[in-house]
Amino acid sequence: MNRENVKYLKLLKQNYASSQSVIREIINLSAITNLPKGTEFFLSDIHGEYEAFLHIMNNCSGVIKEKVDLIFTDTLSEFDRQELCTLIYYPREKMTMLAETGKIDAGWYSMTLNYLIMLARLLSQKYTRSKVRKALPEDYAYIIDELLHAQKNEDTNKVSYHRHILQTIIDLEDADEFIIALSALIKRLAVDHLHLVGDVFDRGGQADRIMDLLMKYHSMDIEWGNHDILWMGAVCGNDACICNVIRNNLKYGNVEILENGYGISLRPLIIFGMNMYGISDGIQAALAAIKVMLFKVEGQLIKRHPEYEMDSRLLLEHINLDRGSVTIDGVETALKTTLFPTLDMNDPYRLTDEEEEILLKLRRSFVSGQRLNKHIKFLYDKGSMYNVYNRNLIYHGCVPVDEKGTFDMLSIDGKYYHGKALFDICDKKARAAYTDNPSMDDVDFMWFLWGGEKSPLCGRMVKTFERDYVEDKSFWKEPSNPYYSRYYDESFCSQILHEFGLYDVHSHIINGHTPVHAVDGENPVRANGRLFVIDGGFCRAMNKTTGIAGYTLIFNSHGLRLMAHTPFTSVEDALINNTDIRSESEVIEKETYRMFVKDTDIGKQILEDIADLKMLLENYRTL
Repeated sequence: MNRENVKYLKLLKQNYASSQSVIREIINLSAITNLPKGTEFFLSDIHGEYEAFLHIMNNCSGVIKEKVDLIFTDTLSEFDRQELCTLIYYPREKMTMLAETGKIDAGWYSMTLNYLIMLARLLSQKYTRSKVRKALPEDYAYIIDELLHAQKNEDTNKVSYHRHILQTIIDLEDADEFIIALSALIKRLAVDHLHLVGDVFDRGGQADRIMDLLMKYHSMDIEWGNHDILWMGAVCGNDACICNVIRNNLKYGNVEILENGYGISLRPLIIFGMNMYGISDGIQAALAAIKVMLFKVEGQLIKRHPEYEMDSRLLLEHINLDRGSVTIDGVETALKTTLFPTLDMNDPYRLTDEEEEILLKLRRSFVSGQRLNKHIKFLYDKGSMYNVYNRNLIYHGCVPVDEKGTFDMLSIDGKYYHGKALFDICDKKARAAYTDNPSMDDVDFMWFLWGGEKSPLCGRMVKTFERDYVEDKSFWKEPSNPYYSRYYDESFCSQILHEFGLYDVHSHIINGHTPVHAVDGENPVRANGRLFVIDGGFCRAMNKTTGIAGYTLIFNSHGLRLMAHTPFTSVEDALINNTDIRSESEVIEKETYRMFVKDTDIGKQILEDIADLKMLLENYRTL
């Protein structure tokens, strides 16, 4: 045995002081590896749609209803089953409503508690008793643990004991809180791990409430989207990101998230816009002002970084106010407006003194806002540019390639990067921007990640200027990276998987970012099942475009299936009418054998631990 192994065994002995303790741990870990793999959920492009997202989290993308139907189809009517589902989704609100109509009594409590225990027992079967115990609400852990592990063939005394527990809970008028605790446990057990494949922010107006919800979630990771990185860049102090964030939220009518959610006052901007642009509507005045400020600071940034190869976005200098036109790629086209009162054509990217002052105040608000920083820190802690998890590659945008399908090169800090190395350096620079003393280069790079043609989070030419100012819509088209035309090809997707170290025939790419137009027959499954695009238009603004309201990709021990969701009405409608998000399930890939913990990344680590423990056991026995 070499010297390093001897040192390692000495360290192991500090935790396992005897051969018997080693044996117990080997038995325990071996048992865990033979449990079914936990269920993973993949969601993408939530875009601030809080109520719909809350409902999806509560109904576990339709899994709760499936389990209720599985157990109670022969014993409960369809109405009663849906009533039970709604109770699980919104227990406190539903019980308040039922109590007001006189539908709750001791019999209802007894029956409902038994239903919930049966459902929790079914969902707990794939976990160790220890893991279930850790998931139990502290106040009721012992009681629920007893009830979950009651056996059908228990003797009369034990059955009476369990019945007496429930009756005591009812008699002590604690059944409401117990039902709330059981409902939370059921939802917790239905999903073992959540992957959020980017874009929590923008379009919808309640991303802050979604972040609050995510921060309480038991197990998750986030693959940053370009809209997430935009807010992250704003908090890092990037002026172009700040202006984009404000423009986006003014455009979609989401002032509340800025002012009420994060305490960012738009009053100075609104007053400036009304005075300078002569627009009486405060929101429209602020939008007019911030757009010009945006293109000025973006121009400054592009000029600082020729390596971004984005000079085609320097359009302010090509405006002709006398002719009411702008020249784009050598073609002159009409502008929607010639109202540019702060634009100096001799120095078009210079901010006026008043614009500088307004932007300074906004920057302070973004950088110092406590609630916003708490949310952005969570994005950094739980997020990354990509993730390799249980043989799947997860990222939001694209792997930039050239017209031939070869990984495209990007110059960063004097070196060229492509493929996985490009993702890694982007991740490194994004994290460096959120430090106490970041370099301007790293902070600038956050804007490139948001809207750069070669950014892995974007991968298209963003034409905000044209959409805001140009009449001719033919100029609005945003050319995309060749990745988006090539990812239908299986060999191309295999090339990407191999680049990230995945050679398993069952490996997949999980992708967001580009909405799937299901209404036109577009399929989210690409490349013979090697890639899934799961942006189904979760937010209301995209429902008509996609024809659905989002996807959930579910990866459990039996394989992969895709859930397509219908639009959500409201929580009130769900409570009154038991309205649910209908989800159509399609099996994408069925495993030839059931997957167990030993087949997962965690399981492989456990198997390594077992091998180490066996080596320690052998060492004990040879002493």
